[in-house]
Amino acid sequence: MLQPYYTTSIEAGTDEAGRGCLAGPVTAAAVILPPNYTNKILNDSKLLSEKKRDLIRPTIEISAVSYGIAHIFPGEIDDINILNASFLAMHKALDQLHLPPEFIIVDGNRFKPYRNIPFTCIVKGDAKYQSIAAASVLAKTARDRYMEELHLEFPMYNWKKNKGYPTREHREAIKRYGITKYHRKSFRLLSDPINLDV
Repeated sequence: MLQPYYTTSIEAGTDEAGRGCLAGPVTAAAVILPPNYTNKILNDSKLLSEKKRDLIRPTIEISAVSYGIAHIFPGEIDDINILNASFLAMHKALDQLHLPPEFIIVDGNRFKPYRNIPFTCIVKGDAKYQSIAAASVLAKTARDRYMEELHLEFPMYNWKKNKGYPTREHREAIKRYGITKYHRKSFRLLSDPINLDV
C-alpha cells in the first residue's frame, strides 16, 4: 500500500498527464490527502485500468483535504516548451489548493520552485506515494475527459481512444487530414517530414 512521504506536515503531491501527446493540453493535479488516508486501489494512474481510474476519481475528490487541476493548452506549450508547460500546469494546480501546503512532492526528477515551499522530486513517485498517485489519477482522468470532448469536434483523429498520444492511427489521421488548432505544432507530428496545413 502506498504511503505518505511525510506524516507530520501538510503534504501536497503533484503530477502531470499528457506530456508526450501530439494534441491537447498537458494537465496537472495537486492533492492534499488527510492524515492516515488509505485506498487499496490507489496507484500510479498508468498502472490502473481506465475503469479503476474512473472508479476512484470521485473518492479522491471527496476525501481530499484540497485538490486542484489545471490545463496548459497547445499554444502555450508551443511558446514555452513542454517541460516549462508541465511545471506551469503543476504550479496552477497548486494555486487552487485552499490549504497552503508545507511541503510538495513531485513526480519526476525536475521542478521549478513554488512560492518558496520546500519540495522534493521523486522518480516514479506516482507508484510510491499516495498523494502523487492521487494527483496522477486526477490529472489523467481530467485530461481524458477533455480529449473525449474534443473527439466530438474532430472524430477522425479518434481522440476518445488515443487521447492525443502518438499512435500509428493518430499519425495516419494527421497525414490524411492535416492538423487542428488542438495539435502541438512544436512537436514532431509525423515520423517522416511532410507539409501540414493548419
